[in-house]
Amino acid sequence: MSLLCLGIESTAHTFGASLVDDHGHVLSDVNDKYKPPIGQGIHPRKAAQHHADVAANVIGQALAIKNSGPVLPDTIAFSAGPGLGPCLRVGATVARALALYYHKPLVPVHHGVAHLDLAMLGSGFRDPLAVLVSGGHTTIAVHIQKKWRIYGETQDITLGNLIDMFARSSGLPSPGGPTLEQEARKGTKLLKLPYTVKGNDVAYSGLLTAASRMLKKGESLRDVCYSIQEVGFAMLAEAVERSLVQTRKKELLLAGGVAANSRLKEMLQQVAREHDASFHAAELSKSGDCGLQIAWSGQLAFRSGITVKPSESHVVPRWRIDEAEVPWIPIK
Repeated sequence: MSLLCLGIESTAHTFGASLVDDHGHVLSDVNDKYKPPIGQGIHPRKAAQHHADVAANVIGQALAIKNSGPVLPDTIAFSAGPGLGPCLRVGATVARALALYYHKPLVPVHHGVAHLDLAMLGSGFRDPLAVLVSGGHTTIAVHIQKKWRIYGETQDITLGNLIDMFARSSGLPSPGGPTLEQEARKGTKLLKLPYTVKGNDVAYSGLLTAASRMLKKGESLRDVCYSIQEVGFAMLAEAVERSLVQTRKKELLLAGGVAANSRLKEMLQQVAREHDASFHAAELSKSGDCGLQIAWSGQLAFRSGITVKPSESHVVPRWRIDEAEVPWIPIK
């Protein structure tokens, strides 16, 4: 009989719950997103209140499998970090309560590792160079001796931050990624923006400042969005290409919320093609934050013996991906 894991996601704007068996089959995936007013970012306390308000309904839907009635999970996993502290604490509190009430094992999950685990499931890859791009991560990593090791990363803001912060300042609706991509498709003029690559690392704060200044000086929104994508993604593609050559990997994996961007996928696919590497990007429906990623990563962690007592569980808002144990990927 399959073991079922209930995964609870609450790192930022999304409160999600998903039920997944130990073969990766998805029985349910329910998500509810907090949407801040146009021009504003995520307010941690307001997002946490949203999560608290929708938690019972979201989890109830996730456990009410069609034609089966309510289902009791065998394990309960929660996003322990990184993320916004108030939001993380809502998900962790709910997970602890369920684990105690049903007497089930509790599994802490690293949100970034979970993005990669879900993308790995869809790719069939075993030893990729992984590129994780989201609001919380811009990271190039390889898996060595039970951990994802950083091969390159942002030195200031993430690619997701760049996009979201510019979208907010220019009055684009949330989420910023899809709307910026739509505007970029209409652009034709490549503006001169700062291009900052240092070895395998990138930096985006200068690009954000310059793009915002150009918009205020009268450049069209579509051309600024187009230029942000072309320059920002080219920076990452250069760092990824250098990392691919240095590591000699033959698999290139793209995961995280920004993996939904068509232009970014196009650029990285070209990098992979030029170096005879296979390329896979997380599916559109699985690229953003969701309970599914926590449920699947929770399955893998539980299978590897990773659990925590509810009384000893805690959240880690600044948990780096290279600090998390990931023993379920074959050791190289």
